[in-house]
Amino acid sequence: MNTFRPNRTVADQLSSRQVEYRSVIELRDVGKSFGGSAPALRDVSFDVPAGSICALLGHNGAGKTTTVGILCTLLTPTTGYAKVAGYDVVRQAAKVRSSIGVTGQDVAVDILLTGRENLTLFGRLRGLRRKQARERADELLHEFDVVAAADRPVSTYSGGMRRRIDIAAALVVPPKVLFLDEPTTGLDPRSRRAVWGLVSGLSEQGVTVLLTTQYLEEADVLSDSIVILDSGQVIARGTASELKKLVGQGYCEVTLVDPADVARVAALLADFDEVECDQEACTVAVPAIDGVSTLRELLRRLSDNDIELIDISLRKPSLDEVFLHLTQPAVTA
Repeated sequence: MNTFRPNRTVADQLSSRQVEYRSVIELRDVGKSFGGSAPALRDVSFDVPAGSICALLGHNGAGKTTTVGILCTLLTPTTGYAKVAGYDVVRQAAKVRSSIGVTGQDVAVDILLTGRENLTLFGRLRGLRRKQARERADELLHEFDVVAAADRPVSTYSGGMRRRIDIAAALVVPPKVLFLDEPTTGLDPRSRRAVWGLVSGLSEQGVTVLLTTQYLEEADVLSDSIVILDSGQVIARGTASELKKLVGQGYCEVTLVDPADVARVAALLADFDEVECDQEACTVAVPAIDGVSTLRELLRRLSDNDIELIDISLRKPSLDEVFLHLTQPAVTA
């Protein structure tokens, strides 16, 4: 299986076979309306370079699915234009479809067939000869580490294994662009990490990936670029580091020995502008407006009240905090 590896720069990804188009995905002023309702998309513009992973983020209803639907030629934009692999999604839809792979939120393979049979079937449907389809299925079974279960019905697979076969099916004929819609929803942490490894490896093989996800840690770890949608508009785009700079201030976070102290510490810090508590992780965080001075003040208050700590740190904003900051109603109005 591909080894999981965190963020890479776009320059690291590009190889001679990948640079046929610098922007493999291109949207310009794309809008989409459905009847008399409010527009689902308004003036959406962004680019995704070849061989990179772009995470498309937004609340439910923000326009992510509509955007992907347009790029996959399932929907027609009302205004503007979009290109995938150099082809216009309206005028050259057939060429777009021959250049992409799509994996939806729900696994789309036949659970009554074996993993090998599914991949062979998809190969035949994509125009491979019988021998080619079998050989390609064998390659993918090895690459996705499903050889041991290859001849068992998919109905007996775990959620993570089903997702691997589903992604493999989208790669039977290697696409220039792969659309992954919530690829790790419902998976346990170990299976999620395995899928991250697969996605990271795809980018290194020259496949451009557009990823929609509700797991912001996933976007932070995997993506070379991030586009945030809110109410059908792009409200921010850039690398994870660039977006974190928009929040500006860092955070001071304490990890407590006793989970029962979380509420107590939150009350002690109630005069700060924001207090973020995670009962499960036993953490409390506040904005470090004054940097190290904030850290010292926290230590003083906790020491005066005999609060035991496992850890205390001064850290940069997380992508979750960036997302919440940027998608507040006051920002998107």
